[in-house]
Amino acid sequence: MHKYFLPFGLALLVCQPSLAQEVAPTGAASQQPVINYKLPPLGSDELALAGQLTLRQALQQAFQNNPDLAVAALEVKAVEATILQAGVRPNPEVSALLEDTRKATRTTTLQLNQTLELGGKRDARIKAAEKSRDAAQADYLSKRADIQGAVVGAYFAALEAQENLLLLKSSLQLAQRASEVAAKRVAAGKVAPIEATKARVAEAGVQVELQQANSALSIARRALAATWGDSAAAFSSVDGHINDLPALPDLVVLQERLQNSPAFLKTRLEVERRQALVQLERSRRVPDVTVSIGGKRVEESRLNQMIFGLSIPIPVFDRNQGNLQEALQRADKARDELRSAQLRLDGELRDAYERLRVGRQQVAALQGEILPAAQNAYEVATKGFELGKFSFFEVLDAQRVLFQAKSQALRALAETHRAATEIERVAGAFPSTDSL
Repeated sequence: MHKYFLPFGLALLVCQPSLAQEVAPTGAASQQPVINYKLPPLGSDELALAGQLTLRQALQQAFQNNPDLAVAALEVKAVEATILQAGVRPNPEVSALLEDTRKATRTTTLQLNQTLELGGKRDARIKAAEKSRDAAQADYLSKRADIQGAVVGAYFAALEAQENLLLLKSSLQLAQRASEVAAKRVAAGKVAPIEATKARVAEAGVQVELQQANSALSIARRALAATWGDSAAAFSSVDGHINDLPALPDLVVLQERLQNSPAFLKTRLEVERRQALVQLERSRRVPDVTVSIGGKRVEESRLNQMIFGLSIPIPVFDRNQGNLQEALQRADKARDELRSAQLRLDGELRDAYERLRVGRQQVAALQGEILPAAQNAYEVATKGFELGKFSFFEVLDAQRVLFQAKSQALRALAETHRAATEIERVAGAFPSTDSL
């Protein structure tokens, strides 16, 4: 390069610092995500799960340690970086051309080329990146709602198994009492020895069921611990009241909330993202312009000449027609998926609502009429057997009816909690962990 011509080329770069620096996106692209997906850390007392586990502790553990939720949070951060990249402009290009190797007749050209994006490509890129970020955030919220539903469901499953174990222990006490009464009556010669054998067989059957209930409780606890990534349950029991029936909300209000639920929001934002991609592909149909500026040094005449240039592609063959058609088809697909999701979620909400309504009715009937009657029948049969008025078969039958009524009531209670959990998962309005 000529000693006078090189400073001229460098001056071209110095005079355009905005081209040599990274351009940060402006407007909405520079805003922070509107969804805060971080939870406040638990205190050391709440993190200790060696004793009873509350629902709040279970939810916080899952929100902080669930691997699937961590993956969704990292995806949000990764997509946020695409907004920064979408806002940058094309880099300038520097080109040098040397004509003739002989110094006396050499011609040296130094040129700076800058592509100018037309058709709103940069704004379209930024908007598409923002919609991708919103979709990733909605996916995170949907994943969070699914995990919250899984935790609540697993929590009440463990609570149900825990209550079922207590019920079987109570039934074992009843069976042991019946065995003692039968043994006394056999010893007194009032009944045949076969009655005592029947009582021991019934007691052994309850003991087998008790062992199965212990195993079911261990499985339920491990399933709950698995929601936050633990392979074994460190807590001894879950702290809850399964007899507290969940309220029956208004179905119309639930259907209104459904429009803002995480699952529905996820599909709705996907439609918006696809529409933004359509606009991006449309903007790419407009060709960009490349502006050139530079200088030329002719050694033979010792002259410096300015060079200006303009380059515009002619969209004869490639008009981005294929990419635009693909984007339009995918936008139509996203709209169809939105309608499908709306119908599916509405059906799931109605089904869960009906299960909750029927479950509450069953619990009311069992606790108000059936359980007191079965308990009274068992007490009458036991006292009558002690007095010699009833056979031991009638005692066993009354004991079986009482146990079935209690088991049915427990299953109905658990079903109401599962239905309420499903409603909250679909409608997307779980209570905050601060209120648990």
